[in-house]
Amino acid sequence: MLDLFTIFSKGGIVLWCFQSTSHILTSSVNALIQNVILQERPTNTYEDNGLLLQYKLDNEFDLVFVAAYQKILQLSYVDKFLNDIQLEFRDKYKNELADKRYFQGLDFSQTFKSVLQRSEAWGKSQSKLPKQMRTFDESDKSKKTVSSMIERKGEEKPTKKDKKKEVNFASENAVQASPALDQPQNGTIDDTLAANRAKFAQKMAQKKKGDIKKSPKSPKAQEKASKKPRVWDLGGTSKDLESLERTVDRPEDAKSHFTPDTEMVGQMQGSIKDLEVESSDEEFEEDENEYVLEQPESKKPAKGGMFSIFKGLVGSKNLTLADVNPALEKMKDHLIAKNVASDIAIKLCDSVAAKLEGKVLGTFDSVATIVKNTLTDSLVQILSPNRRVDILRDCLEAKKNRRPFVMSFCGVNGVGKSTNLSKICFWLIENDLQVLIAACDTFRAGAVEQLRTHMRHLNALHPPDRHGGKQMVQLYEKGYGKDAAGIAMEAIKFARDTKVDVVLIDTAGRMQDNEPLMRALTKLIKVNEPDLVLFVGEALVGNEAVDQLVKFNQALADYSANTNPHLIDGIVLTKFDTIDDKVGAAISMTYITGQPIVFVGTGQTYTDLKALNVKAVVHSLMK
Repeated sequence: MLDLFTIFSKGGIVLWCFQSTSHILTSSVNALIQNVILQERPTNTYEDNGLLLQYKLDNEFDLVFVAAYQKILQLSYVDKFLNDIQLEFRDKYKNELADKRYFQGLDFSQTFKSVLQRSEAWGKSQSKLPKQMRTFDESDKSKKTVSSMIERKGEEKPTKKDKKKEVNFASENAVQASPALDQPQNGTIDDTLAANRAKFAQKMAQKKKGDIKKSPKSPKAQEKASKKPRVWDLGGTSKDLESLERTVDRPEDAKSHFTPDTEMVGQMQGSIKDLEVESSDEEFEEDENEYVLEQPESKKPAKGGMFSIFKGLVGSKNLTLADVNPALEKMKDHLIAKNVASDIAIKLCDSVAAKLEGKVLGTFDSVATIVKNTLTDSLVQILSPNRRVDILRDCLEAKKNRRPFVMSFCGVNGVGKSTNLSKICFWLIENDLQVLIAACDTFRAGAVEQLRTHMRHLNALHPPDRHGGKQMVQLYEKGYGKDAAGIAMEAIKFARDTKVDVVLIDTAGRMQDNEPLMRALTKLIKVNEPDLVLFVGEALVGNEAVDQLVKFNQALADYSANTNPHLIDGIVLTKFDTIDDKVGAAISMTYITGQPIVFVGTGQTYTDLKALNVKAVVHSLMK
């Protein structure tokens, strides 16, 4: 039994509603709109507080049909009911919907009851039917190609290797070795057994003689034969440890001089600049003009644009899935070639198909424009953040409350966490914020020394005499092999006592499948409760980006005892300057988490930090 059925426009006007319970279900419907319909997710179901909501879109009249029922009921007729009720409502109020006369007091109760009864009867009849056999298309045999079943002359058939029967190995050797059995097969079984026993006894006697002949080696011989460690020419000894110790600053290191590059000072003040955008309007105009100016008499070479795959669509009719499926298949291949994860590309194509189904195209000239706008809108919707992340504003707000703003960085090995942490640190001190770096990577050799080197360079760029005697960047470290969560807690306490504005926590790189390390990361986030958890991922990955983000988020949720665990808040996309136009990782990461890409790393200097420009990414993706 349905708890709720409602019909409303995409503008939010409720045309008709039925409710069989006294519970207020407005919050569930709003959650469906916010998390599924506005996000353009390809699924047509949504679960909220034990309630299952299914919906169907009518793109011709911009309507949404929503049915809600208890998940435990598992109603099988809801899909058929939504299809039938959509057709009935369209046919009955076609003129009113075309003129958008939504406030006419639509009387739809009797039609709703009759359609619901028919659907329930159909569901009961379907449940009584025996389970049907698989169709030929669903079987493994349908996947065989015709060419693989054709036999051609001159080709050898693949022969299956017959398994040889196991034979008695001892008796076979006896037949080959003993001269007594070389005679014709007229002996008895007793003779064979006797020969086998004689041969076995002979082997045992030879083994015993060999053991007696072997003499135990003398202790000196054993010492000579044992393996000795290799001594390297420049390996050093224990006497050289003091000169090789680099985990603690020495007086000569503190006095070492770094020549700062003063040209980059002052370039990162204020908000971070966007990625540079290439002019994409010209290419889009060329694609549109291709359809307008095309004449059958002149045969011009086709411009291979992204939207040339939609030339076969015919205007002045309602688009169906059969019309757009061939084009969507080519679009899916194009997205995968741009490094979009395959699962995300399929879901994105399904979303575009749902938006195009039922659309009315006026003329042939508008085909490319409508399809282009649909694809662009979907990509922009994915890349646009659900919430705005303004780090400078949050840092200043925390400074007013006399507490440090804490950011934690996590990710897999080798993606550039420490390097991009130093870029963000440079951006913060450019805006006159004092930063403390917590060296919580206590595993990788050289991690603390790397951060110490960055600290010296940053302090050389912004010396204390320019900031009233304050050291703008400090490093809090306790060496290697310590508990990362404890170091982060002590660093935050130190920052609060010394009135430092921002704490940046550098964590060790870890693979998403390593459970002990993921538990340690969850502990660090749970104990210290940072204001922002940033996932650092590289733009080079494809399907791996989905696996990394899903498992990082899942680990933070599973291994935390809190009812509302702290998950990933944003993404730092690194190595963006190495991928040319294969920007699909940005789509994959934002689609999985729904969180924004806060920073984009575009090089190896401190100024190579940009904010994501949605137009630039969409343009590169659609080239």
